[in-house]
Amino acid sequence: MKTVLVSAVALVDRDGRVLLAQRPEGKAMAGLWEFPGGKVESGETPEAALIRELHEELGIDTFSSCLAPLTFASHTYESFHLLMPLFICRKWQGTPVSKEGQALKWVRGAALRDYPMPEADIPLIPHIREWL
Repeated sequence: MKTVLVSAVALVDRDGRVLLAQRPEGKAMAGLWEFPGGKVESGETPEAALIRELHEELGIDTFSSCLAPLTFASHTYESFHLLMPLFICRKWQGTPVSKEGQALKWVRGAALRDYPMPEADIPLIPHIREWL
């Protein structure tokens, strides 16, 4: 079974809310909410992948020094195994906007479980809530 490395981030605003993105129609797991991020490309670090993905998907810029590793998910789906480091980020430049048709929502830690998420993301919620 193939292992896929995906990097994700909990963007935390000044009010202590976390940004969630809804997977758009036409993508696997469409309609589910997730932490922003994406696949780590060959030769890329998880931090570099996040910096690239945040710019491409949300139009914001950040730096490796602003990404603090928090935890990771390791989950087997039907056709692949997902390994996903999760970072916390409180500092970026710009305002997150949807660049790829995904809905965005700022959510309080206590409400994260109210949003349907991919199976791999759910175990990350207690770590984020504890950190907030």
